[in-house]
Order: sequence, then C-alpha cells, then structure tokens
Amino acid sequence: MKIAIPKETKEKENRVALTPDVVKSLIAAGFECIVEKGAGLNSYFSDDMYINSGATLIPDAKTLYGQGDVVVKVNVPNASEIAMMKADAILLSFMWAATNPELVAALAEKGISSFSVDAIPRISRAQKMDALSSQSNLAGYKTVIMAADTIGKIFPLMMTAAGTIKPVKVVIMGAGVAGLQAVATAKRLGAIVEVSDIRPETKEQVESLGGKFIELKGDDSIKTEGGYVKAVSEEFLKKQQELLFKHITDADIVITTALIPGKKAPVLVTEDMVKNMKFGSVIVDMAVEQGGNCPLSELNKTVVKHGVTIIGEANLPSLLPMNASELYAKNIQAFLLHLATKDGFKWEMNEEITKGSLITHKGQIVHPSLAKPVMA
Repeated sequence: MKIAIPKETKEKENRVALTPDVVKSLIAAGFECIVEKGAGLNSYFSDDMYINSGATLIPDAKTLYGQGDVVVKVNVPNASEIAMMKADAILLSFMWAATNPELVAALAEKGISSFSVDAIPRISRAQKMDALSSQSNLAGYKTVIMAADTIGKIFPLMMTAAGTIKPVKVVIMGAGVAGLQAVATAKRLGAIVEVSDIRPETKEQVESLGGKFIELKGDDSIKTEGGYVKAVSEEFLKKQQELLFKHITDADIVITTALIPGKKAPVLVTEDMVKNMKFGSVIVDMAVEQGGNCPLSELNKTVVKHGVTIIGEANLPSLLPMNASELYAKNIQAFLLHLATKDGFKWEMNEEITKGSLITHKGQIVHPSLAKPVMA
C-alpha cells in the first residue's frame, strides 16, 4: 500500500503527519511512502531527510492524492483535498466529526473510508495511538512558557540584597493531560500553583505534582466518560465560578483547559473576574477554538482587556512542530499497524478500536455517535 503524506493546508499549521524516522520504519515494514514536496519544512524536516528515509517526493498535492492508497494527515481534509483523493482511499487524521458534518458527508459520498484519531477509545491498549494526549501534553507545557514570556515577573521566589521577590501564583482550570503538564511546568519554574477540576479523582494527581487542589463538591449533573467531562449543569457552573472568584482574582496567571466534546466550552473566567484581576495579569485560554473558557478571549489573538492580557492561541501544539510531529507520527504508526498490514486493512468491524474510530466506510457514515447513515 502507498501511504501519502501531504503538506497541511490549514492556516497556522506547522505539523506534518509522518516524520522521516517513522517513514523509514513503515517502509521497512513493507509499505511504500510518498511525500508532498515541502510537507515537513515547517516542522524542520527537509525533503532530503524524507528521500534519505526511502520515501518518494511528489511535486504537488494533486499528484500525491491521486496515487495515495492511505492518506495520513494532521487535520481533516478540506473539500478540495477530498475531491483530489482516490474514491477507494483510506484516511487517517484528526476529524472532529461531530463539528465537521459537511466534510464527513463529503468523505462518505466520495466512498472514502476514514478513521478519526480523536475518536480512538481511551483504553490501555490504545495508549500508543493516543494523539489527543500526546498533543495536549505539549500544549500544556507551551501555555506556561507563553504566560511566562508575557507576564512582567519572574516565576520563583528570589531573595536579593534589594529585597524579596514573591513567587508568581498560577491558577489552572482543569487537570487533564494539558492541565497536569501545565502544573508540572509551572512548578519547575518556581510558581505557586492552584488547580480546579470538577473530577475529585484528579486531586491526588495534582498534589503529586506539587499543586494545591481547589475542592468543590460535585453534584449529579456532572457526567463523565472515558475520564472526560461530557456534561455539567448551569447551576453547578455558577457555584464553581463563585468559589473560584477569589482564587482567580488573586492569581498572576490563569490557564484554562476545560472542554466538553461537541459542545461550546464552559465559561469559567467571567468578565467580572477579569475586571477584578491584578493589573498586568495573564490568562491563557486553551478552549478558545470552542468559544473559550473566558468570554473576552479572541481566536488566535492576544488582547488586553481591563488591564489583563488574554492569549487565545488555538493551535498550541503547532508552536512546537518538531516534537508535536514526532509524537503524532508515532501515534499514527501504532494506529496504522493496528488496523493494517502492508497487504491491506483488516476491517475487523467489531474490534473496539476499529469500531470506535471508523467514521465513514463504503459510502456510509458509520460511527454510532453520528446521525443515521448517509448513502453514497
């Protein structure tokens, strides 16, 4: 099978789906790899590195898509990319199928079988394929570095002949993969770190990294699945905001990571909180692409509101493209080798990982979470 690695077309995307090292491993396993010219340049992987790994360089996207049996991407393909793909091609990428219904329908109509890496079940044997975690880990690190670069203070306690500098106080909303990496990074830099999460089971993880857990008793409205919050009531969010008001307004830096899959991000940092924060404080809103945990954040912009700098960078892993691509490529490699051999895909339709991640197949939308199947 021919694996095609196109250059990503999404604005501000610097990652590439497969790195030269992973290409070399897949070729050794019997696959053929074709790479669009310049696909890895923004991730600091040159065309020569791909050629030396055994890949064939293709000069343009149209030729690449026309030859690829399996297309591996970071982002869901746009309409023009889908049009260039072979009718029986197989796609592996992030898809966010619930929020991209038109593109999912286009893939089904074209007869393309597509697997979404963000839909891979969160089970132990799929850990090597978990691109959500690998990319969130880097994003959590980057938020702290961006905040440190923006705020006009140093992080650690420093005692000098001229006086004592107090450590920065960081409040992190959410103790998932990104939040925990943010805790670890902020602590390494010497900050005092407080963390809020509505899942009580995260308290031990937060404290093991040196953070202080802000406790709020949950209620029956909190629904979790696979370790992620799926639903929460407006009443609970209001109680959470009331508890957090003092913590947030005392903070120098606030990092928000709360997302509810397929829904608008919950508001955790209100405008009233921002108004009462210290002049010169910083907020990094990791949920900005889904509406933001702070209503004042703006997509892909850094703005100053009420004297507080609010960073709304949507694609944080893309700011660390070399590492992000290396980890994502390993995820894709593990995923592909689970689904297929060099001779073809296994199509084990009742196998948990296949069933959980297959979005379109044989002209139909087949994922159980989506609308009823659309016939080609």
